[in-house]
Amino acid sequence: MKCTFRNAAYRVQAFACIIVSLLALGLFAGNGNSGDFVIPGGITAQVSRVHDGDTVSVMIGRRIEKIRLIGIDAPELGQRPWGERAKERLRELLGDGNVTVVADVEKRDRYGRLLAYLWTSRGTFVNLEMVRQGFAVLYTIPPNVRYVDRFRAAQAEAREKKRGIWSEGGLEELPQEYRKKHPRR
Repeated sequence: MKCTFRNAAYRVQAFACIIVSLLALGLFAGNGNSGDFVIPGGITAQVSRVHDGDTVSVMIGRRIEKIRLIGIDAPELGQRPWGERAKERLRELLGDGNVTVVADVEKRDRYGRLLAYLWTSRGTFVNLEMVRQGFAVLYTIPPNVRYVDRFRAAQAEAREKKRGIWSEGGLEELPQEYRKKHPRR
């Protein structure tokens, strides 16, 4: 069958409608700094507390959930001054506290915390930005590996540009090593 102008115009219109629908559904909602998008299936929540650089509590409906950010490991609060700096940077990134919470394969850690990726209301991928800005390191625990390549690239960029913990006088030991020497009680 020969494609006429009318059929071609129809195809362009149909394609445009699909793109507009996807935008309206929020499948592509980035702020431009991270090239990020909000994944469908996320849950909207309000941050109620920042515990440290990789753990927050959020209000989901009427329930408070403690969330451990997937794929990253921020300095512990005892790793002065970097633990407090990471906590403060996370608080700043969260802005108004409205976030989209997205799980991966494994939903909870051994402490009962929800494992999640967070996006702000401005579309910033929080987990990724913490690594990119040098306030957390890559921390991969399979099967939650959806963004491991992006985290790896962000860490390489932070190290190369000597941001945050990678700067002169930066972090002396990785958070994981620190925890081995200072186990939770």
